[in-house]
Amino acid sequence: MAYRKVCDAQAGPLDGEVLHCPGSLELDWDLDKEELQEAGPSSERTQMQHGDCQRSGCSDPGPDPDPEFMEPIQNSVSVSPHGRFERLQEDPNYISHFTRTTGHKGQRRLHCFILRYFLAGVGIFVLGILVGWFIHTSSKRPTAPPPESLDLLEELLRGIKADKIDALQKSFSSLAGDSEESRARYLYRQWVGLGLTDVHLYNHTVLLSLPGSTPNTITDRSSHQCFLPHGTPCDQRGPTDLLKQQFSYAAYSAVGSVQGEVVDVQYASVEDLRRAKDSLNLTNQIAVVKLGQAPLLYKLSLLSDFGFRGVLLYIDPCDAPPGRNIWHEAFRVTLNPGGNPSFAGSGGSLTSLLVQPISAFLAKTLLSSPSVGQGADACTLLSMPPNTERKKITVTIGNQMSYKKIYNVVGYLKGRKNPDRHVLVGSRHDSNQGGGTSAIMTQLIAALTEQTKQGWVPDRTTVFCSWGGTALGNIGSYEWGKDNSVVLQSSAVAYVSLNSPVQGTETLQATASPTLLQLTSDIQRRQLLSCIRGGNCPGPNVSSFQLPGDVSFFANELAVPTMEFAFEQTKAESTEMTAEAILRLVSDPVLPFYPLDIVLDVQNKLKDKNAVSPPLLSSASTLRDHAAFFQSEAMRPANDPKERDPSHVRMLNDVLRDLEKSFIMPQTPAGVFRNLLYSLPGKTPQFSILKFSPDVVLHCSVTSKVAKHHALNKDAFCHSAKNQSLSLILRALRSAERLVGFGLDLFQNYPGATK
Repeated sequence: MAYRKVCDAQAGPLDGEVLHCPGSLELDWDLDKEELQEAGPSSERTQMQHGDCQRSGCSDPGPDPDPEFMEPIQNSVSVSPHGRFERLQEDPNYISHFTRTTGHKGQRRLHCFILRYFLAGVGIFVLGILVGWFIHTSSKRPTAPPPESLDLLEELLRGIKADKIDALQKSFSSLAGDSEESRARYLYRQWVGLGLTDVHLYNHTVLLSLPGSTPNTITDRSSHQCFLPHGTPCDQRGPTDLLKQQFSYAAYSAVGSVQGEVVDVQYASVEDLRRAKDSLNLTNQIAVVKLGQAPLLYKLSLLSDFGFRGVLLYIDPCDAPPGRNIWHEAFRVTLNPGGNPSFAGSGGSLTSLLVQPISAFLAKTLLSSPSVGQGADACTLLSMPPNTERKKITVTIGNQMSYKKIYNVVGYLKGRKNPDRHVLVGSRHDSNQGGGTSAIMTQLIAALTEQTKQGWVPDRTTVFCSWGGTALGNIGSYEWGKDNSVVLQSSAVAYVSLNSPVQGTETLQATASPTLLQLTSDIQRRQLLSCIRGGNCPGPNVSSFQLPGDVSFFANELAVPTMEFAFEQTKAESTEMTAEAILRLVSDPVLPFYPLDIVLDVQNKLKDKNAVSPPLLSSASTLRDHAAFFQSEAMRPANDPKERDPSHVRMLNDVLRDLEKSFIMPQTPAGVFRNLLYSLPGKTPQFSILKFSPDVVLHCSVTSKVAKHHALNKDAFCHSAKNQSLSLILRALRSAERLVGFGLDLFQNYPGATK
């Protein structure tokens, strides 16, 4: 979109970078659709071009103007494309209405002398005032520039140091053996000491799934060999195995014992399961499953549908991060999708399956796999060789349910202009995190409160949250979120996650909802520029994949735009990028959200035109046009308080905040986000409800010979299932289109738009 500002020939000169034009200033709008066709989240953003008044002053016509501006201006209403931004134009020829009368030459000369003496007197008077003012003020100490100046970000980042974060982490790590209440109260005291004046400690009594008094075991019935989850024989258990047991179980699994044959189902995809079902009886058997490629809860729902009774989970060494040896590592998972499981009405167990994580070493033993699974380029996945006799095993799980209190620490840094609009920053204080996220959160609070002591006050309120019960299903964030959901529906603007700020990779990783992709990319580019000057630079990596951890409630239940940075090199980098994101979100007059990125993401997921309907493609195209226009320079005047009333800016921000709410689905498959805008990793982008819908995958991906006899019924059911999912996507697009249309109407109907 081109935004050109046309000044009358009698306009005054430029003062610095501020354009002063008389009251007859008119706006001429011109939209070039080709400029908007290929805008993208990373760099191809809709651009604005400005035609300024001639910078040398009105006495110097300067270069020839654009011929478009030489056209006469009519006394009519100027309407921008799509009928927006109506501006009443005044009579452009008002200057010619001034008439000049001739007088005597002597009289004119006398008038000139009088005018000269008058102007000289005025000049001397003004000069005297200026000299006096300078003498009076020169003795005063010059005041420092306000914190709102352009160097605020630099001042903020200078306060974030790796050594400070390391010191905080050591302090928090010393509390690892303490109760969660002790860690939460320690955080509370730290935050209050840093200057947060509104800090709260909340507790919730919830049902937790914890390891039993005896370890879970896997026993080979033929050899009577018993193994612990990480692969150590039971009779060789050492003193450290009790600690390993605390982090080697599936929370909220069914308990008891199950006997069955080992079945290798690889990643438990529908194709993997159908191949196994074609040759084996899967009822009451025990599946050995790799993690990855699909949500765990989704896999478990499929395994239950196929008749399995037990599940052993492991990470294949080929899927492990480079340089990390996981052969003898077991791990903990939770089957809790979020919140307090006691309200599920199942007594705590959230599945009928007995689920146990095991090490890759034990998986190799049970599968009789010859693969060593080492070497990133020539890695061979663990698998059971053909015609191998399957082992018969017994899985015993003794998890225990217990009601306990979990604690949340929530602190507020109040905003000034919009204190009821909240930017949430969330971390966790689980004991197994080593205090890393708590250290980063505390350092962020220290850096921001230091700026407030210098006089800076954010426009919006920052809400710092440290959650309890995250490892067992994001319990703390869900319970607090549900208790405050009515307020959060209107107050929550964004959620910045610190769930995993250091992930042990050399690549700078960032995850964000499409609304925040551009802001995330901008911050990453800034970090990379700094890195280039210092060397040892990682490559950028931004995606809209499902985020693990406490972000789930805010993305799924509230549709709040979310983002998270992760970096291995040092905790300072991810902390600095997070600080910059927070500063932008709490200070920018117009929220740094980009509606066009949402539509581009949707269109990218609808590239397979054979799988979607024409109405869906048409609706996406219309939404793209409207979103591009809404996002373009038409919104820029909202950043100028001279052109937009604060109440109008607030209305615009509410439209930007609510746009993702259109993409919340009423129900999705287990483990799949209800927010359509998030996807799961894959070679091609695709809506998760199309890829993982049980009806679609079970009836539209049929490969078995038996199913081919029912091809006609299968095609009909498959078509119906896909249409149902596509209709939900179409409804979301139309809802978003109506909201964007409402935003455009704000410009058309706002009184200031017709001045």
